[in-house]
Amino acid sequence: QGLFLRLFYPCLPRAGAAEPLWIPRSEYCGGLADATLGRRWCSALLSIAIGSCKVPVSWNGPFKPCSTGYPLIIFSHGLGAFRTLYSSVCTELASWGFVVAALEHRDHSAATTYFCTAEAGTEQWIPFQRVPQGQKQFYFRNKQVHQRAQECVRALRLFQGIAAGRAVPNTLHQDWDLSVLKDNLDLTKVAVMGHSFGGVTAVLTLVKEPSFRCAVALDAWMFPLENVLYPEVPKPVLFINTEKFQTPESVAKMKRLSSRNSQTRIVTVLGTVHESQTDFAFLPGRLFSLIFGTRATLEPQQALTITSRAALAFLHRHLKLQEEFGQWDELLEGGGDSVVPEAPLGRSRL
Repeated sequence: QGLFLRLFYPCLPRAGAAEPLWIPRSEYCGGLADATLGRRWCSALLSIAIGSCKVPVSWNGPFKPCSTGYPLIIFSHGLGAFRTLYSSVCTELASWGFVVAALEHRDHSAATTYFCTAEAGTEQWIPFQRVPQGQKQFYFRNKQVHQRAQECVRALRLFQGIAAGRAVPNTLHQDWDLSVLKDNLDLTKVAVMGHSFGGVTAVLTLVKEPSFRCAVALDAWMFPLENVLYPEVPKPVLFINTEKFQTPESVAKMKRLSSRNSQTRIVTVLGTVHESQTDFAFLPGRLFSLIFGTRATLEPQQALTITSRAALAFLHRHLKLQEEFGQWDELLEGGGDSVVPEAPLGRSRL
């Protein structure tokens, strides 16, 4: 019941604005240590190393009005992640005039999450869950991806309700009024986006809800989606892959979608790894390598720029936006030194 999200939006400048913590609660360090490292005892070390990091944005800043309404993006996180770990790409998109709702899923795929009971206001935590012994991974993850896609649809319903003037209670009791969104969203221009498990979630969301005009899938993990649904994906998808994550089987599934929709695009950013599309790419090199073992050869800011520009060009094309994001159209066709269309696996950077 309910939804949990962090909202990124264009805001008015404000002197002395507070910046939010990147890791919002210490419990998330424990969840990360368990989900990513398999060592919950590392949570104290993670808390010391990254617990004080802040996102360079204005926390609860005054919303910047838009007479024509901002397009909306629903963002789905990857396996073992949560709502704040994609702040770099979400902030980038918001800075170009989007409202981005970064969900935190309640299907046990987040590193950890919680919900507040409406009556007592108490917190109940939902831990990360690995595939139970004796269960097949496909069936376990397939059930999760359907729940995740339904949460994306519910997020759209939330904003449709706000736009219609419906009062929406926030059980976190934060000093920010959701009703300011009422006349500032253009809900004819809605996209869904996600990374890894969130990437395939975005693809499935297109099947479940026709109001989404397109999807952007960052290094999508295609495994959990059942084969019978591929012919049902009605809208174009932009697959932005990293060089080191995808398998031939996963790329073949993307090509199945591409063969059915001429507007679907598959590109690979050379010199990148799976974490290049997350905030983890911006951690200091030694810390990043300690957690993940591999570091990209493409500089993180450059990877973010390429990824966001390709996404903006695709969104410009399919949401019919007025902005001149079309200047980056060549990225959708694999143009540029670091981007290739349907890149062969393991290919070195051009």
